[in-house]
Amino acid sequence: MTDKDIIQEYKKLCEEVNYHNDRYYNQDSPEISDYEYDMLLRRLETIEQEHPEIKSETSPTLLVGGKASAKFSEVEHTVPMLSLHDSFSHEELLDFDRRVREVVASPIYVVEPKFDGLSVSVEYENGILVRASTRGDGFVGEDITDNILTIKNLPHRLKKPLPYLEVRGEVFMSNESFLRLLKKQEENEEKPFKNPRNAAAGSLRQKNSEITKQRELDIFIFNIQQIIGAEITSHKQSLDYIGELGLPKPPFYNCFTSMEKAIDEVERIGAMRGELPYQIDGAVIKLNDYDGRELLGSTAKFPRWAEAYKFPPEEKATKLLDIEINVGRTGALTPTGVFEPITLAGTTVSRAVLHNEDFIKEKDIRIGDTVILRKAGEIIPEVVSLKEHGENTVPFKMPELCPSCGGPVVREKDEAAIRCTNTDCPAQLMRHLIHFVSRDAMDIDGLGPAVLERFVNEGMVSSPVDLYSLDYDKIAAFDGMGELSAANLRKSIEKSKSNELYRLVFALGIRHIGQKAAKLLCEHFGTVEAIMQADSDEISAIDGFGRIMADSVCEYFSLDSTKELINKLRELGVKMPAAQKRTADSKFSGKTFVLTGTLPTMKRSEASKIIESLGGKTSSSVSKKTDYVLAGEEAGSKLTKAQNLGITILSENEFMEMVKG
Repeated sequence: MTDKDIIQEYKKLCEEVNYHNDRYYNQDSPEISDYEYDMLLRRLETIEQEHPEIKSETSPTLLVGGKASAKFSEVEHTVPMLSLHDSFSHEELLDFDRRVREVVASPIYVVEPKFDGLSVSVEYENGILVRASTRGDGFVGEDITDNILTIKNLPHRLKKPLPYLEVRGEVFMSNESFLRLLKKQEENEEKPFKNPRNAAAGSLRQKNSEITKQRELDIFIFNIQQIIGAEITSHKQSLDYIGELGLPKPPFYNCFTSMEKAIDEVERIGAMRGELPYQIDGAVIKLNDYDGRELLGSTAKFPRWAEAYKFPPEEKATKLLDIEINVGRTGALTPTGVFEPITLAGTTVSRAVLHNEDFIKEKDIRIGDTVILRKAGEIIPEVVSLKEHGENTVPFKMPELCPSCGGPVVREKDEAAIRCTNTDCPAQLMRHLIHFVSRDAMDIDGLGPAVLERFVNEGMVSSPVDLYSLDYDKIAAFDGMGELSAANLRKSIEKSKSNELYRLVFALGIRHIGQKAAKLLCEHFGTVEAIMQADSDEISAIDGFGRIMADSVCEYFSLDSTKELINKLRELGVKMPAAQKRTADSKFSGKTFVLTGTLPTMKRSEASKIIESLGGKTSSSVSKKTDYVLAGEEAGSKLTKAQNLGITILSENEFMEMVKG
């Protein structure tokens, strides 16, 4: 193919992927299968890898996201991002209406759902997304541009190239995404997020935007903060226009000429909240006319032309029928309550996690008692309190033997969890294998829970080591597998042997050690041998580590079984490559770089790794706190902004001189 053909194919692919993104994420009406979409995106990625000079700054592949800056830059809000005054009764809403009518003769109100997420500002210049920031204190927020770019339903380019637009929206996590995240946290025995709002907020403030992308966030845009290039005179008009620009506007909003009718709409929204695929915690009533808003003005904290109505949490009583004990990957015994089914927030509830022995004792929960249940964040059932003891009920005691294997259990000092001490416990094995092959760990495609369980039941796998010596002829003969599945599985397992060291360390399932901690550990010590020889003091000295984490690492690697596991994995071809150690004497320490344009001899990702290895940080947006802009050809608006701010501009040669110097 000629260069002209490649460029034409690339542009067409960008249009196709953007079109199908819109059909899937905005219109909820996909026209092609997930596989067909994946193949389009894969071809786009291939072209960009082979021809980086034609890659667009608004390419759909940028939705993958890169590393955000280690410390978010501050963003001053030109238009303050104020809070809303809350109401909790119809009378308070009528009082709000009376205050409005003292200034505005015949108000029209817009009623819309109040999303339970994190409020953000998103800015576009000439139709291109250039910056996003958190609300912060309403006047100064955090630059989260890198992370906001991972949100798939937020376009990087508007349908109309307005000179400037600033909008306000709510970033949230859908119920489905939240439940998937909770399942993953449960498998890893991590502390779960309490509700979708906290999960969304924590995900949006991640320093690694790849983690943000994995959290599958969404956004609704509900307000225009500033606009150049269009005349907007009412809120209803602004929401309609938001949709015309291709931005995700609220799914429903309606106008009303009386507060009584607006209250009816609030109640209608409240009745449907259990059926929605995302969380709302109330409804918002806003004056439609902008001139009227100008007359009413704002306090230092909230506008006088809007009011939020907060829905009360729904709580119900039910009977505790039983307490089941589940065994986790690290042997932790977790009690789960089984209840007489009740309806909460639109769904039937019959189970809720009781966390640990201390939780049960603190609330004095006994089998046969009547308890009060609610849904945390309208999604996760939880026991609020004991209503009354049942007749002849007795205090609950955790088992003295593991319900999975019958082995002894212990409660260690300063821990709430009771654990099975049998490392061959079948419940632990399955959860450990699932974790070992997961995407964030060894990332072995084709080894889902059902396949792993089959291998365990067939006696083929009793340890992660066995995954690297599977009988592929036997697998090919399994019903539903075949030679192609066996070959693909073999290829995926072989590929995992070359993973970065931190993936293996994370896959080992060391208590208290997540992916981030595993990476810090490997960057600090470099090799698995150095980690195994380190003492607790050396490990706890790592920034981000505590004594409990350090002791857990030392305890794990001191076990003969761990040493045997590492040796066997190495013998079977798992390479365990040395990690690039962080430079102690970092010449770029405290410096923030922005990379833009096409560099002559290296990829921007390569330059980013050099910067970070020398203690520096990279960011996707230029601000007053940017120290250097590394610019290549077709640098665009970032270069212009840097020049206007007087920031030092570096060529690739100048950058490499700094590195060498």
